[in-house]
Amino acid sequence: MPEQVYRELMEVMKKRGGPYTGRDIPEFYALVEELFTPEEAAVNNAMPRGPFRAQALAELMGKDRAEAEKILETMADKGLCRTFTRQGTRYYTSERFVPGIFEFQFMPGKTSDRDKKIAHLIHAYETAFNAAVGPVKVTYPTTRVITVDSAVEPADTVHTYDQVSTYIDKYDPICVTACYCRHAAKLRDEDLHGMPIDVCMQFGESAQYAIERLGGRELTKREARQVLDLSEEAGLVHMAMNTSEDIGFICNCDRWHCGAVKGVLQQDKPGRFFNSGFRPRFDGDLCTACGTCIDRCPASALTLEGGGPPEVDLDRCFGCAVCATGCPTEAVRMERKPDFPAPPRDPKELGAAVRASRM
Repeated sequence: MPEQVYRELMEVMKKRGGPYTGRDIPEFYALVEELFTPEEAAVNNAMPRGPFRAQALAELMGKDRAEAEKILETMADKGLCRTFTRQGTRYYTSERFVPGIFEFQFMPGKTSDRDKKIAHLIHAYETAFNAAVGPVKVTYPTTRVITVDSAVEPADTVHTYDQVSTYIDKYDPICVTACYCRHAAKLRDEDLHGMPIDVCMQFGESAQYAIERLGGRELTKREARQVLDLSEEAGLVHMAMNTSEDIGFICNCDRWHCGAVKGVLQQDKPGRFFNSGFRPRFDGDLCTACGTCIDRCPASALTLEGGGPPEVDLDRCFGCAVCATGCPTEAVRMERKPDFPAPPRDPKELGAAVRASRM
């Protein structure tokens, strides 16, 4: 039988939410007993909401401050909580499994036997969780696509939140880490389809934590744009939190391993829940019906009949511009979809929109 502290951890992780929460199944306990020592599990269970200092946690648990801080530091190094400094003061935050603890395990890109074991345990838990819960119906998008702005029709107005360069210019520091999804797949000996791994970027306090504790490589603005160029050439999709101001990260996702993409592709009309607000327009004079865009499209939204140009199923299309960046004759431009809503401003507005969609 699992120790009581791990049963309490299951309830705590259930309350924190996210696509994978706590669930009373054997795969959960096999995973958390590998991730957390009993002492770390107890600290995790006592963490308050929002940023906190070690002293505050020590008082909650009746521990000595130095003892609490030592455990928190170890947990931060293991990707079990997050830490950062503000005005010289160190804070910690509790984390969900996703986004959070699961990703943190593989951002360093390590390949030890323990990393491989954790990759298999997480996969086993996600598989068992999905089987128990069944398909999840999306009512409001929590993530969004950012199209490739260089492929946008020149006549279109491009909002700042539609431009990846906006976030590169805004944040310091910026870092790149291993893609959680593809690195975990690599550890499970799965086919990566030639996709690069070290292309997911963190910004601001998230980058600070990744650089300090998870092996994140700090980037200059120029290097950050080079990471985006590499991702676009490979046919990856720029994905971020569905907010306009503070996004924290940009992942560069594929269709085979990315949890967000795979999840949305299970919806009846995935393009309605994972979208940039743009759609491709094909120039019939330039299109040679070569089929490159068909092969690259992560949503399988394009069909080619009668010599082209391709037809677009807008209920599936992400508006990612992967078709445009791969077109050898530059026959594809992205144009704004009329009346597409702006994303919520911040996580608070996003949470309110998600709750309202479920009523």
